Amino acid sequence: MAQGEKEANESGLSRGAGMEAWLGPWRAYVASRCADGSDAVEVAEERLRGTTGELQSRGLEPDEAFLVAVRRVAVDHAPTAEYARQNLARFWERQPDAESDADSANRSRLPEIVVVLALAVGAAVSVKLAGLAEAASGERADAFFVRNAAFFTLPWLAAYFLWKRFPGRRLAILTGIGFSVAIVLVNAYPFDMEGMTVVLSGLHMPIALWLLVGIAYTGGEWSRMGRRMDFVRFSGDLVICFVLIALGGGALTALSVALFSSIGLDLESFAENWILPCGACGAVTVSAWLAEVRRGMIGGMASLLARVFTPLLSIVLVVFLSTMVWTRQGIEVERHVLVAFDVILILVVCLLLYSLSSRERSDRPNWSHRLQLVLVVCAVLVDLVALAAVLQRISEYGASANKLAALAENLILLVNLAWTAWLYVRVLRGKAAVFAIERWQTAYLPVYAAWAAVVVVLFPPLFRFA
Repeated sequence: MAQGEKEANESGLSRGAGMEAWLGPWRAYVASRCADGSDAVEVAEERLRGTTGELQSRGLEPDEAFLVAVRRVAVDHAPTAEYARQNLARFWERQPDAESDADSANRSRLPEIVVVLALAVGAAVSVKLAGLAEAASGERADAFFVRNAAFFTLPWLAAYFLWKRFPGRRLAILTGIGFSVAIVLVNAYPFDMEGMTVVLSGLHMPIALWLLVGIAYTGGEWSRMGRRMDFVRFSGDLVICFVLIALGGGALTALSVALFSSIGLDLESFAENWILPCGACGAVTVSAWLAEVRRGMIGGMASLLARVFTPLLSIVLVVFLSTMVWTRQGIEVERHVLVAFDVILILVVCLLLYSLSSRERSDRPNWSHRLQLVLVVCAVLVDLVALAAVLQRISEYGASANKLAALAENLILLVNLAWTAWLYVRVLRGKAAVFAIERWQTAYLPVYAAWAAVVVVLFPPLFRFA
């Protein structure tokens, strides 16, 4: 028997032991089973400590919180799953309701579904109140809603996680200040409603504020890599839940309009002005709740979609680049084409993130990592083509807010993708662990938010709000 297994089996785990007393045997066991060495143990320990801390903040004793955390980490970490099966069964028999204790501790404040529905109603009301404010100001509706769209959903989403994680007043106050400053700033700027900076602000504001939502989601533990990857998983789950709700809600609304029209009642205007905007805003918070409740189930769908679309997108990019070389044709230097290129590059990054966040991923190099390397290399080449096109457009027509934003975003994506390609090469050569790629991707997330904040805050005055 390995030394780590001996330490785990002879540890005498008992109720009332402290966190470190439980963590020591687990660490010894996992270290003896992890082929990737200290990187894998470090990542697993970060997730275990983070989950344990969250559960303790919700009212569980340290030993109970640790056991629940082990069960959660074991979902996607084989050594922890083996440790749980071999060493913790007898303890679970004595306290089968440990995880439900955490839920009851949270419910002691207020039933979660009540909070979720209240926040969803708040989001729905906010979009209608904003409509009244827009009408009173006489401003063009499309410009008003474009620059304020993020505030109809994200503050309510952050409020939900601040309530659920309960990280303390300081973080809640700082989050509130962040949203308040953003709202005042974007509405105080004297935008030219025919210009591009108002559109750029509206597009980049959700990216900048998504970091605040992530900090609220992690309960202030954004510095932990495992918690950042949890937020990545949640983001995918949220999108899938929202799409499903939107499809179902849209179908139900269309059927309702058709049903009432059969008796001479026209609900089309009511649906367009009330049901669709209010329902869409409220559905974001409900989707977040569903993603939390079904954590791990929908996440499997996100990773499955990543595995399906990775080879498909790789084929598309390989064929595209080969066709460019064969025909010697450059791309059209048009705004919609450059936007399409950026969307493709962002999609590549998303596929990588959800491949890495897969709860069933292998920590050893395999065919999927080789395929992901092909995708990343193709994306780097596509990014270089897009950069050349942007520079050509700037040289011909001069710099503008739109072009400079596109140039910087392509450079940011290029740095991310180029270093990711290098890490994949090292992983495939056995010189780095897969966790190195995960660490790089999660560490790079704030760069996107920081650049989005630059576009929102600095671009309007630099380009005279045009």
